[in-house]
Amino acid sequence: MMTRRILGHTLVAGAAAALFPGAASAQDLPRARNVVLVHGLFADGSCWSEVIPRLQAKGLNVTSVQNPLTTFEEAVASAQRVLARQEGPTVLVGHSFSGMIVTEAGLDPKVSALVYVAARAPDAGEDYTALAKTYPTPPATAGVVFDDDEGRLSEEAFLRDFAGDLPEAKAKVLYAVQQPFHKALLTGKTTNAAWRSKPSYYAVSTEDRTINPDLERFMAKRMGAKTIEVKASHLALISHPDEIADLILEAAGQQA
Repeated sequence: MMTRRILGHTLVAGAAAALFPGAASAQDLPRARNVVLVHGLFADGSCWSEVIPRLQAKGLNVTSVQNPLTTFEEAVASAQRVLARQEGPTVLVGHSFSGMIVTEAGLDPKVSALVYVAARAPDAGEDYTALAKTYPTPPATAGVVFDDDEGRLSEEAFLRDFAGDLPEAKAKVLYAVQQPFHKALLTGKTTNAAWRSKPSYYAVSTEDRTINPDLERFMAKRMGAKTIEVKASHLALISHPDEIADLILEAAGQQA
């Protein structure tokens, strides 16, 4: 039986698709020359290391942003500085929290398409935390620990709930280099929703324990994104780089 919450979200998503039927259309999509990748919480720019060579092999100019994880405004500015250096159409890609950055910075006229990888995709001015609370809380949330203003995932939560489908040795390396985020980062809200006007693509991680997979599906449907589902943890960009790279290549107007 469909619950009232699911019914409500379905109606909202359907209305959004009706309002923005061309948001994820690949028709007339310019062939991109560049890809800009943005990482989320508990990570740094190297988390894209499995995807980058696959894109470079197709002749794309790829840049991985080092997100400062301080405030939302500073995080967006770091992505905008990288976008400013690009020449020609550019695909902007975000993982996890950085979906908010993609949503905000994606209005840049150089951005030809948006790609979300198990990522937040709020509407303009939307309280993402309130939206997330309408779904069951994912297990990783309980593993966030703070040292004064800095937050990070505990090792147990990182290995089990963030990188659960990676070999333990590899997951431990990623845990060792995770960057702490500042509490102020989580208070930021988007003022734009680039997915309302840009072709959008979304990779749902079906085994995600960091963002609820049903929330990912809702956000992808609401934006009218071309959507794939990957049987992966939150780190599909590392455990399933072929699928993620292929989705980015499609957004760039290239054959996988």
